[in-house]
Amino acid sequence: MAGSTLDNPGHESYACGMATDLIIIGGGPAGYVAAIRAAQLGKKVVCVEKERVGGTCLNWGCIPTKALLESAEMFRKMSQGAEAYGVKTQEVSADWGAMVARSRAVSDRLCNGIEFLFKKHGIEHVQGTARIPAPGVVELTALDGTVSRLQAPKILIATGAQTREIPAFPMDGTRIIGSKQALTLPKVPSSMLVIGSGSIGSEFSYVYSSLGCKVTVVEALPNLLPNEDDEVSKAMERAFKKRGITCLTGAKVESVVKTDAGIKAHVTRPGKPDNDVEAEVCLVAVGVSPVVPDVQGLQLTDRGFIQVNERYETNLPGVYAAGDCIGGIMLAHAASYEATQAVEGMFLPGTTPKKPVLVPGCTYCHPQIASIGKRERELKQSGVAYKVGKFPFQAIGRAVAAGETEGFVKLIFGAEHGELLGAHIVGEGATELIATTQLGISAELTDEDLHAMIFAHPTLSEAIHEATLAADGVPIHA
Repeated sequence: MAGSTLDNPGHESYACGMATDLIIIGGGPAGYVAAIRAAQLGKKVVCVEKERVGGTCLNWGCIPTKALLESAEMFRKMSQGAEAYGVKTQEVSADWGAMVARSRAVSDRLCNGIEFLFKKHGIEHVQGTARIPAPGVVELTALDGTVSRLQAPKILIATGAQTREIPAFPMDGTRIIGSKQALTLPKVPSSMLVIGSGSIGSEFSYVYSSLGCKVTVVEALPNLLPNEDDEVSKAMERAFKKRGITCLTGAKVESVVKTDAGIKAHVTRPGKPDNDVEAEVCLVAVGVSPVVPDVQGLQLTDRGFIQVNERYETNLPGVYAAGDCIGGIMLAHAASYEATQAVEGMFLPGTTPKKPVLVPGCTYCHPQIASIGKRERELKQSGVAYKVGKFPFQAIGRAVAAGETEGFVKLIFGAEHGELLGAHIVGEGATELIATTQLGISAELTDEDLHAMIFAHPTLSEAIHEATLAADGVPIHA
C-alpha cells in the first residue's frame, strides 16, 4: 500500500487517500468516543488500534468482568438462596467454561457494535501500532510488519493503561496473573490470593469465591476499597467475611514465590506475626500504569503519565491526549468525557474544554458499591460543617420483596445551606441509584429539594428519600 510522505502537501493519509482531520491512537473508551464525536462534527477521522476497537474496557475489563459477575451472582442465588423465593431446584452446578464463553460473547457483541458505529460515521479503523516521530505525523506498523505514515493536523493519544507490574510479584500468566488472565483461566482454582482490594480485586474476589474458590484478599491500607467512605468499606469487609473471604487489611505482601502446588506469599502486618499464605493462583490487582506510545519529545509527569494543558494538548503542538494515559480519574466514563471535551475543544470555536470533577465510582461485586462527591473523612479533615443522613435497605419495601436488604444509602449535606455534598451507597442497585445523587450534586440541590421530591413506591430509590429525611431527623420508616 502506497502511503503519503512527509514531503506530500496537505495532510493526506495513506489509509483513506483523503484529507484527514484527526488521527487517534487507541480505540478504547477515550479513543472510540473521540472518533465518533469528531465524525459527528464533520471531521475525517482515522483511528489506529493494535487490537479490536473497544480497548481494555470492552475487551478485557469493564464489560467481560461484569458478564462474569452476573454469572457468579446467578449461581449464588440459585445454589444458596432459591428456596427463600419459593423456588425449588435440583442440583445446581457452575460451568466455568460456559461462563467464560458467555463473557467473551458479550464482549464480542459490544465490540462489533463499535465497529458498526465506525462504519456508520465513516471512521477508518487501521489495525497496528503507532509512533509519532513529529507533530502531525503518525508512523504506523501494521500487523504484517508493513510501515507507513499518516498525516493530520491534529493527533489524539488515547492509549489507556495496563496492569501495573510489581517486581516482587513476577507475573507469568498462569500462577501469578493480572486481571486479563483472571477473565479466562482454564478452570476455577481451589484457592486464590488477591493482592489489592480496589474495584478489580474486589470484583474478582467475589466472582471466584461465589464459585467455590477459597479467596484471601490482602490490602496494604486499613480498609478494603480504601478510596470509599469508611462506613462503606467496613460494610463491604463484613459482607466479604460473611461469604467466606479472608480479608487481611493493613498488610503487605513482601514476596510471592511459585511452589509445586501454586504460590506462597509472605505477608507482614504491623504488630502481628508474619504469616505465609499459600494458594493455587495469585491475582495482582494493585493498580495500573500508563501506556505511552513512542513520541519524539513528549513530556511526561513524574509518574509517567502524559502531561497535558487545560485543553488536553501536550507540549507538542497539535498533539493531544485523553483518558487513562494522562492519569487523574482513571475510569472508562471519565476517559470518554475527557475525549469528548478534547475533541470539542479542537474543532468547536470558542469551546473551553472541561476536566472531569464530579465522577461516580462503582464496584460491581455483591453488594454493589457506588459513590460520588465528598467522603465524610475529607470533610472532617477540612473542617467543613456537615450533616449525615443514613438509611438501611432492610427498611425499604422493594428491597425486602427482592430479598436484597444488605447495605444502606448515606448522604452528606452541608450543615448551613443543606447542599448535597456526597453520596455513598452499598447494596442492590447501588451503581444505578448513584446517578440520581450525581444529578442532585450537579444541580446544587439541597435537602429541602430532595424532601420535596416524590419517589415512586415501591422502589430502591426510596432509600435516597429516606436518607435525606434522616439527615434532618425525620425519616418515615425508621
